[in-house]
Amino acid sequence: MSEPNRPLACVGVVCRRGNDVLLVKRGREPLKGRWSIPGGKMDFGETVREAALRELKEETGVDARITRLIDVVDSVMADKHYVLIDFEAEWVSGDPVAADDAEAAEFVPVEEALKRVSWDRTRQVIAPA
Repeated sequence: MSEPNRPLACVGVVCRRGNDVLLVKRGREPLKGRWSIPGGKMDFGETVREAALRELKEETGVDARITRLIDVVDSVMADKHYVLIDFEAEWVSGDPVAADDAEAAEFVPVEEALKRVSWDRTRQVIAPA
């Protein structure tokens, strides 16, 4: 467990299937009820790539192959500092099903994804993918 004044390492995945991007509607804070990319906190001992693929699978049931690192983004909300390590991935298998802390999960065209996502930094990591 990290100290409250230390950043938390988190991962995010921009999962592509053709021209579509996988989004999740968050079921918990932070960003409860908002659309975002799948992701979450890293577990002790796992690599960032392992964490990204695990979070993707846990939240959506989708398997993917990481293709590249997109960016590393800082987010400071209330008393938390998150370091978000965002990857691009290519869909391999599975139909999206909301699970874990997601209320909804679906592939949408990139243009639609950019409209649904409320945080500018998330839109910035979706756009180049």
